[in-house]
This record gives sequence, C-alpha cells and structure tokens, in this order.
Amino acid sequence: MPIFMDRHDLPDTITAEYIAQLHQEDLKIEDQFGCRGLTYWFDSERKTAFCLVEAAEKGAIVKMHNHAHGAIPHMIIEVEPSIVESFLGRIEDPEKAKNTALNIINDPAFRTLMVLQLKSLSPNQNDPALRVSYRDHLNVVSDLLAKFEGNVVKQNEGALLVSFKSVTNAVQASFEISSSIKKANTNKISFKIGLSAGVPVTEEQSIFEPTIKAAERMCLLVNGEIIISTEVKDLFNSENSNTLKGGKNIRCITPSDEKFLNELIDYTELNWNNTSVKIDDLGKALGYSRSQLYRNMISLSGQSPNDFFKEYRLNEAFKLLDKDTKNISEVALETGFSNVSYFSKCFQKKYGYLPSQHFRSSKNP
Repeated sequence: MPIFMDRHDLPDTITAEYIAQLHQEDLKIEDQFGCRGLTYWFDSERKTAFCLVEAAEKGAIVKMHNHAHGAIPHMIIEVEPSIVESFLGRIEDPEKAKNTALNIINDPAFRTLMVLQLKSLSPNQNDPALRVSYRDHLNVVSDLLAKFEGNVVKQNEGALLVSFKSVTNAVQASFEISSSIKKANTNKISFKIGLSAGVPVTEEQSIFEPTIKAAERMCLLVNGEIIISTEVKDLFNSENSNTLKGGKNIRCITPSDEKFLNELIDYTELNWNNTSVKIDDLGKALGYSRSQLYRNMISLSGQSPNDFFKEYRLNEAFKLLDKDTKNISEVALETGFSNVSYFSKCFQKKYGYLPSQHFRSSKNP
C-alpha cells in the first residue's frame, strides 16, 4: 500500500504528551480503516505535527483520525519511505520512544536544506584529470557533510540535495565546504550553495517542495557563492552569539528579494522558450517599470534582464545537449534562439567551447 504524510496545524496550548495520546488513539482503531501508523513528528515551537501512515488512500486516514479523536489533518501528500528517511532520518518511532508507555516523540520535522552545485569550467568534459578533480571534491564534500550530520537526499551530476536537522550545522558546513573547495581548486570546478528551510508537507504535492525550489532558485539567480534565505539567517542568529552577515561571497537575501526571485522565475519557467517575449512583457507581468526591473536584476544577480533570459536558455540548452536526443539546430530553436549561429556564439562564450564539441563528447564518453 502507498505511504502518506499528513500535516496538523495545532493550537499554541498543545503539548507533546497530548499528541502522543492522539497517536495511541489512532493505533487502537487503525485496523478498522485499513491503516498502519508508522510514526509521527511534533514541533513544539511551530505547533505542527506530521503523521506517517500506510493506507489504501487519503480518505482512510481522514476517517481514522476523525473517528479516533477528531483531529483531521489539514494536508496529506503521498511520499516514498526512502525519501522521507533521507530527509527526516527515520520512518518509524525512535528507539528511545519505543521504551515508554505513552511513546512521546518531541521531534520536529523542520529541516534546513542545502543545494550544492559543482560545475566544470573545462571545455573538455571527458578530461581524465577533470574527472579526478571532480571526484576528489565530492569526497571532501561528503566527509564534511558527515561531520556536520547532513543527510544526502539526492545526488546527480553536478548537484547534491542535503538535509540538516540543525540550521547551525548547515551554515557551518557551507562555510567549510567553500573553504575546502577553494584551497583544493585547480580553477576547473566552480561551486554554489543555496540554503533554505521549511517543513515537509505544504500545499504542494511533493515533500519539502517549496523549500527545495527556494534553494535551487537562489543557486540559479542570486550573486554569491553561498546564498542564505531570510529564515535560515534568522534561525542561525537566534542560535548563535555571532550574527550571520553577508560578505563578499555570502549573500543573505531579504524577504523582498525572495518575493522578486519567485515571481521572476515563475514567469521565466512559463515563457523562457518563447522568442516573442520582450523585457517589457516581463516587467509588466511582475509589476515593474523597465528601470525598476533592471535595478532589481542587477542588485540580485548582477545580470540585466536580457542577460538572465539568455543564461537561462543556455542552461536549458546544455541539459538538452546532455540528453543527446536532438541536433544542435533543434536545441537552439527549442530554447528560444531563432538563429543557430547566434546560439553557438552565445554557448561558446558561456561554456568556453562550441555546442558541436559538447555534442560530440556526449556521444563519445
């Protein structure tokens, strides 16, 4: 049967003991509704609880909760147990809690997420020395993540998604990763880190979806090597005597930055491959004049709106070339470049080699 995670938004007076009692009431009648309660998380600070339940469908969980105690969940999403464990560290009750009669679990599901991007700066993607350098960097990163208790949720070519229970550990890990990469770097690898924080179940359909999206978007657009959300900065400052401040390579973005960032990328994701889109269209959609849009873009990313759109399209073209399912002309047109020669010129300027060289190297690994 599928596994679901639900979310309960609770009154300020609710305690961990009370939630444990509700959980026990669920377990007494779960068989009547074809459910199996696996575990739960309770956040006493944010007054939220999340239940992990095996059931045939969402409605069965609602009926079970309603019949047991009347506390109906506000949201329910389907999840993969392995993904839940990667983010939250467990999919069953903690051993310590199993040894108590009431099984009180005061364990928040709130997490700080890191998106770490490593990118090759070499035109020869199959250079053996580059592969060794890349692997060495990953080994150093893995050791540091383990040191700061970061759980790697997902890893693919050039990117890692990491979950931290401690916001302080997440920030300190970012600083040490930055320092170690710079010390070992041979100018062939660049990196970028985005830190965001949130809870697993929202109005979106995937676990931690808004939090992941926020970290990815910061990496995509914002200037700096380490980009930190407002919430992560505030949480870090509340836990530490040393106030977190932005610097040359660290950017702590503001709430207005986050709003602008999300509006910009929402629009871009819908229109990036439309060659007829003009910068005035972007400004109108976001509610900015041309000059306001330009100032905001330069402040946040160091790029003009035109340059950002071009960079976004080139990133998408790079992904398509990696898939090796279309020729260069098709990739150029699909990514909003009406002129193939102009596409090749822009691609070479950004990546240091022609798209035809990338195309050939992907065919001959």
